[in-house]
Amino acid sequence: MTEQALSLKPVPTRILTDKDNIVDVIEHYAKEDIGPNDVVSVAESVVAITQGRFIRPEDMNPSFLARVLCRFVPQKGSLSSVYGMQAAIDAEGSFRVAWAMFLGMLGKVVGRNGLFYELAGEQAALIDDVTGTMPPFDKCLVYGPADPNGVAETIKKRLGCYGAAVADVNDLKRAAVLGATQGLDPKEVARILIDNPFGNASQKTPIVIIKNYALAAQKAVAQ
Repeated sequence: MTEQALSLKPVPTRILTDKDNIVDVIEHYAKEDIGPNDVVSVAESVVAITQGRFIRPEDMNPSFLARVLCRFVPQKGSLSSVYGMQAAIDAEGSFRVAWAMFLGMLGKVVGRNGLFYELAGEQAALIDDVTGTMPPFDKCLVYGPADPNGVAETIKKRLGCYGAAVADVNDLKRAAVLGATQGLDPKEVARILIDNPFGNASQKTPIVIIKNYALAAQKAVAQ
């Protein structure tokens, strides 16, 4: 895709909560900046927060299984805490998570990394542990968003943009698109967002407009 035609525009907002509708928020803060050739991307953790998909650790009752399994997760991982692991168990089921951990450990023996997250279910990879998102939700565990494809389609329909995406991006050069409108290439959108233009903490810029995406796509096809 022709890079010169693209630009990224982070959109500042106030702190968003479960009292907000993410599509209403985008319309309020970004409508004047969104054109028919643009793609609207929004941070997945903020979408999840507006859906009420979070829980405080003090409201959880970690099981013995969670206390055991969390010990096998590297400390940087959200599931390395007993609460993060319990959240995964609550979302995906104890048998699935335990079986995935067993197979994941076998996979590592033969040099196959990442098998646990492939088998444990989508939420196991998406859960953000405490301190993993913006205040005041940095004291909560946040699950992945529900129906990210549907959220993206609703954004496109309301805002009249070329497309929309719900993205999971961090500062470790990891980016994934969890949901996107039909016609978008999720891998291409993830590549464009790889430098993490989102700011979910004090920056409060959970919305990023990919300006001129459609024009760049057309130029890439023509070349």
